[in-house]
Parts: sequence; C-alpha cells; structure tokens
Amino acid sequence: MRPRTLLAAALAAVLLAGCAQSVDPIERLGKKAAQRVGSYGPARADGRPYRHWGLAAPLPSPPRVPARAVAGPGRVPPVVKRVPTSDKVVFLTYDDGAEKDPRFVDLVRELRLPVSMFLTDSVVGPGYGHFARLRSVGASIQNHTLDHPALRGLPYTGQRAEICGQQEKVRSRFGIRPRLFRPPYGTYDRTTLRAAADCGLSAVVLWSVSAEGGVPERPLRAGDIVSVPSGAATGPTLRLLREIQRRGLTVGRLEDYL
Repeated sequence: MRPRTLLAAALAAVLLAGCAQSVDPIERLGKKAAQRVGSYGPARADGRPYRHWGLAAPLPSPPRVPARAVAGPGRVPPVVKRVPTSDKVVFLTYDDGAEKDPRFVDLVRELRLPVSMFLTDSVVGPGYGHFARLRSVGASIQNHTLDHPALRGLPYTGQRAEICGQQEKVRSRFGIRPRLFRPPYGTYDRTTLRAAADCGLSAVVLWSVSAEGGVPERPLRAGDIVSVPSGAATGPTLRLLREIQRRGLTVGRLEDYL
C-alpha cells in the first residue's frame, strides 16, 4: 500500500474513533435524563400527586354548596369568624401577600386546594405575578387593604381609601373585585363595616384558629376559618393538611359559604 494511502486510512480511523467517542457522552446524558424523569415521575405520573407531597391519602372533595346571594352595595356586611356548617370542611386563609414560594403554586394546583389569599398591596409589591399564577390554579384573591393599618378608630375617609384602594388595585391587576375583606390585625369598628359596604364587599372575614407553623392552636372543627402565616406557606400547609385529614375533615372553598 502506498504511503499516502496508509496515511489516509490512519486519519480515517482516528476520525471514526473520535466520532464514536463523541457520541458516548450524549448517549449517557440521554440515559441520565431518562433516569431523572423516572425518579421524579412516579408520585405525579400515577395520578396520585398527594404521595409526592407526603400525604397518606387524597383530600376528599368538599360537598357542593348552593350559590349564595351576594350582598348589594351599601348593605352592612356580616362579620364572620367561623362558618356555621355541619359539612366536614375547614377553610385555609393567608394574609398580606408575603408568600412567594413557587412550590406553593404547585401544591395548590396538584392538590386542588381552594385557598383564599387576602392581599395587601404594600406587602405584595412587585409580586402580583405570583398571585396571578395562584389564581390561575384555583386560589381566590381577596382584600386586606393597601397598606395594612389598624383600621379601628380611623376616620371614614381613611378607612374607605384603604379598602376601596385595594379593591381598585386588585381590579387593575386581575380584572376582578374581591367580595371578602379581612381587616389588618382583625380589628375593626362600625366605620370599617360601612366603608367595606361602600366599597362593594359582602363579608368581613376574621378567623377562628391560627396555625403558626402549620400547627393549629386548638383541635380543628368543621367550619373553622384557619389563618395560616403566609411568609413560608408550603411546609406549614402540608403539616396542617395532615392534621385536617387526621380529624376527618377536608378543605372547602370559603367563597362558596359566604
């Protein structure tokens, strides 16, 4: 064989060997990707996302509730601390808008949790996109004032500005007007109720149980409105869901009952 022919054959062998070696990492990457899909998939892919979140069983669906009449403008809204119902439901509420964990969006979507978010504009700041995502997966958006002041004792004009101002803020962000209002710190007076009515709100919502860290301050009962700290909601909510299941309860949609 001529030298030039030998050289060409050698170069071809080297190139072929190099190409063969270059394929291996890609093939390995493909295998690893398939393994990753397999490792993340089972809890969700089998139609049982509750397992992914560490729950022993799915949450039962809440009962169907007939549509409630919405209070007209100017009518003084009721103050609700606990829902009078025999349905085995409790209601999960989150204040301010400090909750920013994207995992919470996944939690609400995958477990179909009908949570209620009472938002304060000065706390949410630039984070309205996060709550738009929460709303798109089933959370409801409600009113918690513009700047989170203690309303009791303030003049009507100040209270109305705080409440109606947040109504307009939510409308501009989401195209809706909240029906429910939670006064900061749970404090209010008759002026608050009048201002809430004039801003088109149909109920003033307090709470019957606080669940700091996801641990209820007393045993849960049907109809409880639970206040869950919203700064880090995912872990506390999961702990709370386990307690809800232990009590034979499920999570209801607050707006269906008010």
